[in-house]
Amino acid sequence: LLSPIFLMTIIAIYLESGRPIYFLQRRSSIKNGKEFFFIKFRSMVTNAEELKTELWKNNETDGALFKMKDDPRTTKVGKFIRKFSIDELPQLFNVLLGDMSLVGPRPLPISDLERVEESEEFWDAVKDRASVRPGMTGLWQVSGRSSIKFREMILLDLYYVENHSLLFDVEILFETIPTVLFGRGAY
Repeated sequence: LLSPIFLMTIIAIYLESGRPIYFLQRRSSIKNGKEFFFIKFRSMVTNAEELKTELWKNNETDGALFKMKDDPRTTKVGKFIRKFSIDELPQLFNVLLGDMSLVGPRPLPISDLERVEESEEFWDAVKDRASVRPGMTGLWQVSGRSSIKFREMILLDLYYVENHSLLFDVEILFETIPTVLFGRGAY
């Protein structure tokens, strides 16, 4: 069902900025947790990770999150596919491989987790975040996406972990649809 979207996205990325089409990144639910390679459609220039170090002073959020509303690393195609979360579709392969679930806490880049200046007590308190598989979508994505700060995101994820059920997952999946269709909170 998604193959036409995949094909159009692959062609658009290739025509605008060549290869690679996909972006792979080591991620985990918590610091020093189980790592896996997270896959997305590439929405930024090819040297985006190197440029991130220079741009860190412009970070618009906190903790283990790096977000900039007008990130200069984002390509034109990237702006579009990010707005509607098309860049996230390859994570379905992560779900098939068993690294992720459709719903769960969002895995964070290992490089960002290493930058977090939180105490060991903090990481001990949030270790339950890793007790469920990371998700393509989750409570914090439907609660505000990029406008959510790091600690608030962690609290929402912990609430999800404590209360997760099939019904709660279905509710979050349904709430994801308008969030994605209207591009709410995405950048």
